Amino acid sequence: MNGFVVIDKPAGMTSHDVVAGIRRVLGIRKVGHTGTLDPLATGVLLVGINEATKLIPFFDRHRKDYLATMHLGVETDTLDRQGRIIAQQTPSVTPDEVAAVLKTFVGEITQIPPRYSAVKFQGRPLYAWARKGIDIDIEPLSRTVEIYSMTVDRIDLPDVVFRVSCSRGTYVRSICADAGKKLGCGACLTELRRMADGPFMEKSALQLNGLTPERQRQMIEAGLIRLTDTLPGLPAITVDATLMARLKTGGQPTADNLRGHDIPFLAGGDMVKFITAGRDLVAVARTLYASQEMPTMTEKTRIFEILRVFNEV
Repeated sequence: MNGFVVIDKPAGMTSHDVVAGIRRVLGIRKVGHTGTLDPLATGVLLVGINEATKLIPFFDRHRKDYLATMHLGVETDTLDRQGRIIAQQTPSVTPDEVAAVLKTFVGEITQIPPRYSAVKFQGRPLYAWARKGIDIDIEPLSRTVEIYSMTVDRIDLPDVVFRVSCSRGTYVRSICADAGKKLGCGACLTELRRMADGPFMEKSALQLNGLTPERQRQMIEAGLIRLTDTLPGLPAITVDATLMARLKTGGQPTADNLRGHDIPFLAGGDMVKFITAGRDLVAVARTLYASQEMPTMTEKTRIFEILRVFNEV
């Protein structure tokens, strides 16, 4: 079994809990996810099985869409409602002020990760240091993330419901805490649901919680997404048996190997997938030359750099 499955993670479970559950149900060890959701959060968790785990690094550029609830006037040590309250006040702000502050986050921003997060310091996650009461200087761990859009759904003070589309690695609870600081009243995250991870949407997510292992397995098998279908934006080159064998044994495709194959229009640096006639994924590669340059290359010139090889067939 190779492929991805979209899981609707319930609140209270870690992303690792979901992965461990799928391992038990399928009897497969090689299972991983494409982006951690905090225990408080629910929604889309993309899980790769067997050969699909090799594709996970290629999903770094997936945008994530969230529906979040921010509570104004309360600050916690974890930046969400599950933490210890460290400050509290009655917010004195208007809905217009709240909406204006949230708009300031759109674009590239610098985020300092929460002290209770999986970001590593000296090989250990920050939450491990925080739970031991060890104060770490987290400012050097700041990172640049991008907020593509921010839309307010509803304001019923002190609660604010908003939608955010952002890059991988963005902490929505940090957005809430930083917005609270800008508003002068503090804030924390109380609810978070991931609506989409790239092209994978909430509507296709499987709810496995509370089902028997047999029924969970049936749903996973029925909902399995083929490897090539998780890369809809990548141009495809269909390989014959000879080229497939070369790729699977570590060979890099040369101009001579690619003669007779239909090459899509490509620019240097473009990513491409090699597939079989039956649409099984063979490899993912980076283009070394633009497609219009390829006919002029000598027979032994390497045209693509193979990044991952897959054993679907």
